[in-house]
Amino acid sequence: MSFLITGGAGYIGAHVVRALVLAGERAVVYDDLSAGDATRLPEGVPFVQGSLLDRGVLDRVFADHRVHTVIHLAARTEVAESVRQPLRCFRENLYGLQILLEAARGARVARFVLSSSAAVYGSPYTDLVSEDTPCVPLSPFGETKLAGEWLVRDVGRAYGIATASLRHVNVAGAAAPELADRGTAGLLPMTFDNLCAGQPPQIFGEDYPTPDGTCVRDWVHVEDLAEAHLAAVRALAARPEPAHLTVNIGRGRAVSVRTMVERVIRLTGHTRLVPVTAPRRPGDPAHVVVSPDRAADLLGWTAHRGLTDMITSSWKGWLHHAAV
Repeated sequence: MSFLITGGAGYIGAHVVRALVLAGERAVVYDDLSAGDATRLPEGVPFVQGSLLDRGVLDRVFADHRVHTVIHLAARTEVAESVRQPLRCFRENLYGLQILLEAARGARVARFVLSSSAAVYGSPYTDLVSEDTPCVPLSPFGETKLAGEWLVRDVGRAYGIATASLRHVNVAGAAAPELADRGTAGLLPMTFDNLCAGQPPQIFGEDYPTPDGTCVRDWVHVEDLAEAHLAAVRALAARPEPAHLTVNIGRGRAVSVRTMVERVIRLTGHTRLVPVTAPRRPGDPAHVVVSPDRAADLLGWTAHRGLTDMITSSWKGWLHHAAV
């Protein structure tokens, strides 16, 4: 019996696969490689390249590997892209999820964990967001994640599948340099790119209703996030009846974008470069920091790694890939 990890060759997905392997579990990875790289995967982990829109390939994977649990990470994740291309975002994030759930139901899987996002909350009017905070997403990406949660919950209830939606915050860090984020849209990769080019890093907007005028975020180390997915699976398996869990995954600590960028500059030694302000980006909420209490109560999970580890391990990964 195996875990199916969709998007398992991606940045977060590869860390989830690593956590499963370290825990002695069997995993199979399904990824279209639009943002992933199969060289991230541990030796011996089966890999199938395919689209979530291809039901035939999915059915074969479920049957060939006797999948009992799905951890679904494959998605279009860039907020700005979702604003520019909402049709692509909805097709891959929601229609692809529907097809995956149909295949999972046909294979009689026991558990399904959706990697969701704190983007479902939009820009909440509270310093600390609980799972009961109203969801008013500001972007098509956030909308697809919220609708995906509803779909996963309802399918689980209808067909007796234990399900969970993990609303994680901004992610950084790496377990090893080769597993680091290679994207260009996140705050850390964009800042690293500027610094390596000898250019001042950009901060998008400084007129938000926050203490220093820049967006405020919660951050979680990718290894902590990977362990949260494994904890969610175990929590579902421990329940006597199928249930649906909606859980925030974060540290509950507010960090402004300016503070984060300045810390990156200091830790990487680029102290001669001063951040510059650029216009706001569409879809960016002013303040999102989540409460980690339910994760501790229901999953027995707490984040252990801090910002310094997130930044330094990400920086090592950036330099590693720049040198390859």
